[in-house]
Amino acid sequence: MSATNVIAQQLGNGDLLRDKCFIGGKWRPSRSGKMFRVDNPATGDQVGEVPDCGPEDVQEAIEVAGRAFREWRERPATDRAEVLRTWARLMHECQGDLARLMTLEQGKPLQEAMGEVSYAAQFIEWFAEEGKRAYGDVIPAPVRGQHIVVLRQPIGVTAAITPWNFPAAMITRKAGAAIACGCPMIVKPAEATPLTALALARLGELAGLPEGVLSVVTALKPEPIGRALTDSPVVRALSFTGSTEVGRKLMAQCATHLAKVSLELGGNAPFIVFEDADLDAAVTGAMASKFRNTGQTCVCVNRFLVQEKVHDAFVEQLREAMAVLTVGNGLDEGVQQAALIDRNALMKVQAHVSDALAGGATVELGGKVHELGGTYFQPTLLTGVKPSMQCVREETFGPVSAVMKFATEAEAIRIANDSEYGLAAYFYSRDLHRVWRVAEQLETGIVGVNEGIISTPVAPFGGVKASGIGREGSRYGLDEYLELKYLCMGGAQGG
Repeated sequence: MSATNVIAQQLGNGDLLRDKCFIGGKWRPSRSGKMFRVDNPATGDQVGEVPDCGPEDVQEAIEVAGRAFREWRERPATDRAEVLRTWARLMHECQGDLARLMTLEQGKPLQEAMGEVSYAAQFIEWFAEEGKRAYGDVIPAPVRGQHIVVLRQPIGVTAAITPWNFPAAMITRKAGAAIACGCPMIVKPAEATPLTALALARLGELAGLPEGVLSVVTALKPEPIGRALTDSPVVRALSFTGSTEVGRKLMAQCATHLAKVSLELGGNAPFIVFEDADLDAAVTGAMASKFRNTGQTCVCVNRFLVQEKVHDAFVEQLREAMAVLTVGNGLDEGVQQAALIDRNALMKVQAHVSDALAGGATVELGGKVHELGGTYFQPTLLTGVKPSMQCVREETFGPVSAVMKFATEAEAIRIANDSEYGLAAYFYSRDLHRVWRVAEQLETGIVGVNEGIISTPVAPFGGVKASGIGREGSRYGLDEYLELKYLCMGGAQGG
């Protein structure tokens, strides 16, 4: 029996495991007939195979989406909302199977995968309702008899290139907004996690999404797919979540046809603990933010800044909390930390720890590849970290807590802002005046104040500086897929 059949039997709804791409409402192989395998990072075993699509497959998806746009944009927002609500309902009904499939291909603990499926469905639910409120404006005219109206209209065919760390939520956060506005979307999921994307497409199909409104094109090499999307004058908006390096390239490519871009890129989140903080709450927030998805999130803590007076106490409490984390296969009961996505991710974490130790940092906990082997790494706590170290300058994307001391509020803000990135920041303080001062001065798009989990469909997600352009989620998330049209109507002369 093939690996795909074995996995399918483990799912209550084996229909969710797809081995074809979804283009124009049809399940089909790539035109080249090529396939590539998807492996479980926890075991290295094959989970499935999917088509290795090329530019010709993308072109077909674009053509079908262009035709679908003409009809879908004319559907009443209430009709579009009904389809989206059905899609979300099916996701909730299939939560267990979607989560298991996600854990098999991505590795995250099953309980976290369950949470992501719910979170992903919430975006669909949110935009189903928010799409009905894409209001325009009436502007008082400066000339008697003149009328000025502003409309918000769907931009056209859209595309999304999504990452592996949140293979469901990063799709629905984009597709929910675009489809609710009346825009078809072509999704290119990460090559490490295409199965979740295809499962979502299957549920969208069952929910009644018309042909061409959603396509999923899988490919082993993302560059030709991205080039095909940005070369097309039909694709009017591209949303990308991933590295800043790739985001810059896609932005340059989109300039050819002046397509709209929204970019959610790298982060380097500081977590500041002031001397007046509630340390118990700070450690709870730190654990939630740092170790979600084994440290593989763009908004997870990358560097801890702790005021001198409470440094030792915070480090001790954090070490105690980290020491009891359970590491293992994400499918096993009680596992909190799983395997990193691949060998390159493991090597990056090792390199950051080695660089810190060479620069004089101290290992308080962990510091090595886990005894389970593979791509597992021990939850690691480093102290004596300096701003020049790699674990401070770059995203580690792994279970490493890098702690440094600071003396004054001004110093903490300076260190926190000393980065090209500006996605998220966190700080803990019980001083109301300090809360406002620090929140206003931090150069990030998101600030968690006495809170370690900041992601929600109802609030705008996005960064500043090299962390991106645009916002996702919330009512602002619709703006990425809408254009403003200004109507100036002259008054008729008469009695």
